[in-house]
Amino acid sequence: MWKWETEGKPKAVIVIVHSAYEHHRRYAWLIEKLRSSNYHIVMGDLPGHGELKKSKNIHDESFELYKNYIKQAMQVAVTYDLPIFLMGHGLGATLLIKVLRKLDIEYAGVILTSPWLQLQKLPSKWTNTLAKLSIPQKINHDIQLNELTRNYEVIQQFVSDPTYSTFISTEWYKELQTLLKTVNQSEISIPNKPILVMTGERDKITETNAVARWLKRQELSEYQYKEWKNCFHDLYHEPEREEIFTYSQSFINNVLTDIGYIV
Repeated sequence: MWKWETEGKPKAVIVIVHSAYEHHRRYAWLIEKLRSSNYHIVMGDLPGHGELKKSKNIHDESFELYKNYIKQAMQVAVTYDLPIFLMGHGLGATLLIKVLRKLDIEYAGVILTSPWLQLQKLPSKWTNTLAKLSIPQKINHDIQLNELTRNYEVIQQFVSDPTYSTFISTEWYKELQTLLKTVNQSEISIPNKPILVMTGERDKITETNAVARWLKRQELSEYQYKEWKNCFHDLYHEPEREEIFTYSQSFINNVLTDIGYIV
């Protein structure tokens, strides 16, 4: 777990949970934008990701480890005695949705980008059959960087990244399917906290309509949904990321104003 602290007077602390297959270094731009805007940031790599991935050829870690990681990050964030915001992307956003009801630490608001609720980018057509038969198998989810963003500079920066791997076990894939099904079919709303959900109009990984439907089913008194025109899955990597960041920061500042905390 790492911490990046602002040099100015902090307004809040933000916990970031990244998506599957990636790592915290892909969020360097976002971390610096937040830090320079007077927010502390808490972030690390999900278990089995980042530097830890170098010693493994496949993602087979338990999803329970992911949930425990989020709770540990919250424990770090609470030490600042500041309003806490949770920010999750892709699978990280879905994991946040799953654990929100079980968190015993107060938080001010949530930002979710491109949650994995219904995937349109799937492994091969044989994967579901293999998973049902419980046949141990190495599966390639095969999500390419040019499917995540239109930003050529970002693609070039990470095209040779040795820690980005989309190979998964059948057991991991079964856990993913169970998580998505549980979140989608849950009849219990997430806690009534301010939430901003953003998707990209041209997302090639997830079905954005499923995200919008899920949000409408929640019993929330304050929520925002924004679909960014022409954007792909990784919103904070897109050419429009400055505008997307400004939109996110406006949400955070509005929540802070409402609770009387903004400087």
